[in-house]
Amino acid sequence: MNRTRPAYQIFMHSFLLLTLLAAAPSVVFAQTSSSGTPENATERHYGSGWECNTGFRESGGACAAINIPANAFPTGDSYGKGWECDRGYREDNAVCIAFALPANAYMNAAGDGWKCERGFNGTSDSCELVKVPADGYLNSTGDGWKCERQFRAVKDNCVSVKVPENGYYDASSYRGGWECTHGYQAVNETCVAIKVPAHGHLTNSRSRSGWVCERGFKATNDSCVAVVVPENGYFVDATYGDGWKCNRGFRPSGKTCEAVNVPKNAYFLDSNYGSGWTCIRGFESSGQACTLVKIPENGHLDYSGNDWACDKPYRRQQNRCVRS
Repeated sequence: MNRTRPAYQIFMHSFLLLTLLAAAPSVVFAQTSSSGTPENATERHYGSGWECNTGFRESGGACAAINIPANAFPTGDSYGKGWECDRGYREDNAVCIAFALPANAYMNAAGDGWKCERGFNGTSDSCELVKVPADGYLNSTGDGWKCERQFRAVKDNCVSVKVPENGYYDASSYRGGWECTHGYQAVNETCVAIKVPAHGHLTNSRSRSGWVCERGFKATNDSCVAVVVPENGYFVDATYGDGWKCNRGFRPSGKTCEAVNVPKNAYFLDSNYGSGWTCIRGFESSGQACTLVKIPENGHLDYSGNDWACDKPYRRQQNRCVRS
């Protein structure tokens, strides 16, 4: 028994020593980590390093207290001023000032202002009752009013819309709440029948005359006149011009279409201006003909292709290129 006891004690001492040695590294690590964390900071739960506690902000490797005014709380944000006013207070020059709710108002969702109850309209410091006139009602937002159907707003009242004979109520009309039925046109406060000339028909347009001419006719004053298309021309359905154009290769000349005489080394231009043709590249216009462009020494055709320019560093002098 005496020999067994010392052996057991030796075993227990050795076990305790090994346990202490195994725990020693972690103890040293904890001391090193905590010693690198400044006052008013906490080690991050993930990764390495530390972050300042709420109400403090990093400055030069330390955590400095944020200057938070009365009636405010720290936000914990690393950007901005780092605080917000309590509910019922609003910021004014870095301080939080309490604001009073006027009668018939409630605090907004953010808690930094107020809104008027439905049926009241807000001014700078009060909520005024919305005075809804007869034949009116509160609008959808509750801070104004609109007129009932067949009434329109005139200053602070709702006035009945007077629809003339041959007219109908139209809330979207800028005219005063009414428009004329098809075939009639507004003249002052009445609806007058539209006089459609022969070879014309009504349109859906509320502007201008209210009618247009049939195809092949052109509006002239209050009538529809037949369009006379000359030989080598064709009808054009347009409200402007003569109502016709010339076929390709022809151009207007008074009330007729004249053939365009295209000279050799030229091609037709579909235009009512100029000669009606232009010379091909390498030729230039000379009266009613196209003549070959004579390029002098040290010259070349220009960008148009119908004249010449001098190579650099030459310059044009009459019909030749001279060195600058």
